[in-house]
Formats: sequence, structure tokens, C-alpha cells
Amino acid sequence: MNSLFVIKPYKYLGLWVFDDEKCGLIQEPFVGGADTLIDQVTKDFADPENGFAMIFSDQEFPGSQIELTWLQPELSGNTYRCDALDHEAWLCPALLKYFDEPPRKLFVKVQPL
Repeated sequence: MNSLFVIKPYKYLGLWVFDDEKCGLIQEPFVGGADTLIDQVTKDFADPENGFAMIFSDQEFPGSQIELTWLQPELSGNTYRCDALDHEAWLCPALLKYFDEPPRKLFVKVQPL
């Protein structure tokens, strides 16, 4: 199993979404605060709506910029908190396409393409 994952979020019909054909995900939306977290962390990118790289792991890695801490299960997903940005985000069940169980910590790096 990979320890680092990469996806390419982009805007579709005004929503942040991503595709990962290996996992059977097409236009999987970010909602519940994850969308506004993306707005915050890409605000200085030239054209994030057409895609940017998001690298994530349950282990800290060189260059990771965002640390999310698991709070609780909610509906069919899980809520995480980013203390540095004073923000909470709900991550849908698609997270379990990458991890066997919701990680206690998620580390994320975003970068323009």
C-alpha cells in the first residue's frame, strides 16, 4: 500500500472535485468544510480551478503544510480539524479508499501544477 497519495482537485459546476479511476472515483466532491479549506489553501495559486496537486498521508512527510486531526465520525464520513487554520472539515467515505480506517492525523501538501 502507498504511504503517499496524490490527487488533482479541480472545479466542476462550482464544486471542488477529484477523480481517481484506480479507486473508482469520478468527480468526487469535497463538501462540509473541505471545500472552503481548499479555497483557503489555494487562494494564492494562479488558477487552482483547473487543477492543483494534493499530496496526503497519514504520516508526516517533508513539505507537508497542513495537519488535520480526527475529531469524530459524522454521518457516513469523519470530521477533522486544522488547528493552524482554525477550521473543521468533513471528509466523506471515499477516504476509506485510501486507508483501512480513518487516520487519527492527515498530513497534506498542496501545490500548483
